[in-house]
Amino acid sequence: MPESSSTAPVPDAPSAGTPAVFRERLWPNVWIWIIAAGISGAGILVFAPISMVAGYTAAGVLFTIMAVLLVLSTPTILVTSDALTVGRATIERRFVGEAAAFHGKDATAQRGTRLNGLAYLCIRGWIDPVVRIEITDPSDRTPYWLTSSRRPEELAAALSRK
Repeated sequence: MPESSSTAPVPDAPSAGTPAVFRERLWPNVWIWIIAAGISGAGILVFAPISMVAGYTAAGVLFTIMAVLLVLSTPTILVTSDALTVGRATIERRFVGEAAAFHGKDATAQRGTRLNGLAYLCIRGWIDPVVRIEITDPSDRTPYWLTSSRRPEELAAALSRK
């Protein structure tokens, strides 16, 4: 039996030809990389009694593994005219309501005491500001998305343009 070569489009994925209104990668800060280097340096201490070559090799392997994991887990925020993608989640722009940026203590409250347990989170501890994005889809129980952003005002402004 011949295989079908057609693939069904993903309903919530933004179309390939739609230009980005806003794009941001939530890369780790410098101090995260310093911590990764410090942890990988522990490989030298563990393997140095065996040989220094084994210690340096272990440190290199550990740092490579941590670097790959950090890069692969770095989420992207993408706003197009028809969709919003935050990390692994995508929603049509027609279901996106008001977006508000928060800094400092307000951002801490949004991530903590004011957080709704049903909210979708894409938070990175090394990025303080957050953006709260209301979801208006009546069939979705998620009241809002909360995401870290280094440019929260730009993200909120991009979402307010329909």
